[in-house]
Amino acid sequence: MRAGTGQGPEIWLRGPVTAPEAGPPRPAPARAAARRFSWVGLHGGAGVSTLAAVYGGHDCGRSWPAPDAPRSVLLVARTHASGLDAVLPAVELFRRGEAPHGLDLDAVVLVADAPGRLPRPLAHRVRLIEPLIDVYRVPWVPDWRLGDLGGRPPRETEPLARLTGAPR
Repeated sequence: MRAGTGQGPEIWLRGPVTAPEAGPPRPAPARAAARRFSWVGLHGGAGVSTLAAVYGGHDCGRSWPAPDAPRSVLLVARTHASGLDAVLPAVELFRRGEAPHGLDLDAVVLVADAPGRLPRPLAHRVRLIEPLIDVYRVPWVPDWRLGDLGGRPPRETEPLARLTGAPR
């Protein structure tokens, strides 16, 4: 009550408050669809099937994506000498326009071939690749070696999980 007026609460003076009229419904916020990728191994045992199972996307093995597969390519290689040697020629194929028409090279994914740090000569080869294309590194995951692909991807691969839209 207001003091000194002798009247009831202010609402009695103003009358009931009406609810605002509902306007047209707002459109739902636009969500970008997660980009789909084709994983292409640069050599046998690169880890394409494991990466496709963990991060999603199409497992192409060592072949180029079929016409109905996603056109965005992630090249995969292990971090051993022959795996790293396969990366630069494949990147050059895209740079020269010699890759199959319509394919886009998005990144190179390097999968650890053993636990621990890379020996200096292999780390040097990785540094030669990094200025040319985005490189995502996947550490050694003992559970993956045993076939356990459940659980969260390693914390070090969060940038790759963001790229592929995989749950973190």
